[in-house]
Amino acid sequence: MSFINHVTKELICKIVYFGTGLSGKTTNIQYIYEHTQPDQQGKLVKLSSGNERTLFFDFLPLAIGGVRGYKTRFHLYTVPGQTFYETSQQFILKGVDGVVFVVDSQAERMDSNIESYEFLEKSLDSHGYDIGKIPFVFQYNKRDLPSVVTLKELEATFNPTRRPHFLAAASRGEGVMETLQEVSQWIIKELKGGAEP
Repeated sequence: MSFINHVTKELICKIVYFGTGLSGKTTNIQYIYEHTQPDQQGKLVKLSSGNERTLFFDFLPLAIGGVRGYKTRFHLYTVPGQTFYETSQQFILKGVDGVVFVVDSQAERMDSNIESYEFLEKSLDSHGYDIGKIPFVFQYNKRDLPSVVTLKELEATFNPTRRPHFLAAASRGEGVMETLQEVSQWIIKELKGGAEP
């Protein structure tokens, strides 16, 4: 649920990168941060929790354009992947405008991916979101590794409704910006179809 700052004439939207532990959420956010113009970004905030980190930064992508005279600022978050960080995950999902579900494409990580996806569905539902209606993009990450599951299997497992998906190797920056562009443009489209600020 976007927040309106009438003083700065900005719509502030939240995008959450969700997925199992070590799937590449942090790598995505760090890459985006490093490739965003300094004058368009806030500070990168890192909160450590065990071997997983929660990252946050905000940026103002001038190329995307605004909504009814308001600039759009995005807050990007990652959440710890392990289920014992449930409180953090629930808190960060509150007020979300769009989700990127980062899947670790390695065959041995499929059970963890499925568990994480099922938890995300329940969490969104508990916040009153319909996972079928919010801007939601899949990123099939780690495609550069040898033991990856086929795209056909990933789509059958996670994406039977054919939401947008991107193949990625986030450690190389492949598919990272394309994923972000898709979810952010979807959010803008939803906002333009909604009520005026």
